[in-house]
Amino acid sequence: MSDTASQAELDAARLLLARMGISPADLIEAATNRPQAPTFADYVPIVSAAVSDGTRRAYGSYWNRVLEQWGQRRLNEPTPSEIEQLAEYVKTHVVARRNARGGRSAAEHLIAALRCLYRRAVADGHIAAADNPALKVAKPRRLPSTRRAVADTRLAEINAVAASTGDDPALDSLLLRLHTETACRRGGALALRPVDLDPEQCLILLREKGDTVRWQPVSPILMRHLQWHAEERGATGAGQLLRYRNGQPITYRRYDHLWVRIGEHLQWVYVQQISTHWLRHTTLTWVERNFGYAVAREYAGHSGGGSDAQSVTGVAAYNEHQLGNLQDPVSWGQYLLRPDFWNRTLENWQSELLAVSSMVVLSIYLRQRGSSQSKPVGAAHTSNGVDG
Repeated sequence: MSDTASQAELDAARLLLARMGISPADLIEAATNRPQAPTFADYVPIVSAAVSDGTRRAYGSYWNRVLEQWGQRRLNEPTPSEIEQLAEYVKTHVVARRNARGGRSAAEHLIAALRCLYRRAVADGHIAAADNPALKVAKPRRLPSTRRAVADTRLAEINAVAASTGDDPALDSLLLRLHTETACRRGGALALRPVDLDPEQCLILLREKGDTVRWQPVSPILMRHLQWHAEERGATGAGQLLRYRNGQPITYRRYDHLWVRIGEHLQWVYVQQISTHWLRHTTLTWVERNFGYAVAREYAGHSGGGSDAQSVTGVAAYNEHQLGNLQDPVSWGQYLLRPDFWNRTLENWQSELLAVSSMVVLSIYLRQRGSSQSKPVGAAHTSNGVDG
């Protein structure tokens, strides 16, 4: 294909513009009169104020890095190559943590933060969608997770250390019990309020990332301790439930200090980089093995559904089993051809089909007084809504 347009193509373009009532001069004038894009220093605070607290917490530090490097530059100035250079810089200057993986997550989150920023810029009309440089940069490939279910004996060791060390063993034990029973994320636990407790039905209302909201069952013992904790530490109404002894709400730092302390007493916790999310993985693994994938997905509060979501989560579980048996992991495409994927998919379909079929069959024989959706209590089973 030639880099320059032929005379016929130019004539066709002029004809099209003429029919639209647009002259070449109009295009030049429109490009000239387009307002300048704002600088990062001007625009990042606007985006930061517009996003949710969770997004701000996830991307805030990376937006700060962008301000440090490009604060006075305009949004339309950085190129994809410069974004890649900044990602490498962030990758090599990442703060060393016990669960670090060579800065790959830092580079991935930087690109995600820039995509969020530029997506807002496109919506606000500061740049054209085709000029979005962040979409032209590929994220680093995410490595398979090293997370796996914790054995019962190991879980008992973790709880024993939490209950016998630290300045607030009661709080730490409650946190571990809450996450083990409900498989909730840290954000869900921190967002828990006294009004979210339903002691009659032993349910708690969890609000987690992605604006997901769900009622999660808990044991009567956990429900009682959550209520006692709220009463003893002054948590009332719509305030945060989990608090320190002085009545101040806890933050994510409580979890960080908790696992650092447990790692000091249990070497394997430090070596394997055990965290709160391992408890969630442990519970969901048990639920899936005993009740199937569909129930585990709902218990986890996953908003996505269908075979796509199942294949993504399934390949992670499959690769975990492969690595545990000293076998090579497989790619997502290879997993789609494995019997494990189709077994999980058919099991999911079977459970949903049985649920719907049960509702249909039981609705023929069961009655509910006063319900507009139910047959009259004395009606025959063979009657339907069009009889008479």
